[in-house]
Amino acid sequence: MGKLLNRRPEPTWAIAELFPAQGTWSEDEYLDLHTNRLVEFSDGYLDVLPMPTTSHQQIVAYLYGLLLAFVTTKDLGTVLFAPLRVRLWRGKFREPDLVFMAKEHVSRIHEQFWHGADLAMEVVSGEGEDEDRRRDLVVKRREYARAKIGEYWIIDPREQRITVLRLAGKTYAVHGEFATETVATSALLSGFSVDVTAALAPAVRATARRRPRNGQSKHR
Repeated sequence: MGKLLNRRPEPTWAIAELFPAQGTWSEDEYLDLHTNRLVEFSDGYLDVLPMPTTSHQQIVAYLYGLLLAFVTTKDLGTVLFAPLRVRLWRGKFREPDLVFMAKEHVSRIHEQFWHGADLAMEVVSGEGEDEDRRRDLVVKRREYARAKIGEYWIIDPREQRITVLRLAGKTYAVHGEFATETVATSALLSGFSVDVTAALAPAVRATARRRPRNGQSKHR
């Protein structure tokens, strides 16, 4: 009996076997998947993203509030946040942290997913996870340009920087790289701006809470 109690728990593999194998998922099967996790889709494969941290969500909430107020006041379109499926092209779905669709493109908004977007924002996940950072900094930059998303904001808490990219042909050009104590601006939405220090403040507070005080070790 003692051996059973000490057995290391394993995933319920039988449940996993009820779903298609990686590489064989169809778009319909992906869209029928109901979960509160962020799950992206690429050519038959599912990518289950890590759960966001509190500071990550606080940054997203701050940016959402600013963008929503700006867009609503000027009646420019629709702003939403993840989880929300955005179809970049057939066989490729992402779930950006924040998306904006201009009202003249409202026909691209469907109940289950959006067909692209006019602006996307991503708060870079992880503090040191190379795969997570590469996804936002490199992979999505290439994919969002291919999908003709007009503007892409990369909010990087670790580097304390917001990079705003504007679509120039088939690739992105840098509209601006904005550090703390500066104001990030949009090329697409004239007049929209973000105080970088205020936006990234939750990450700064989270880092301070983790830092040992007076040279003390975290472990007692």
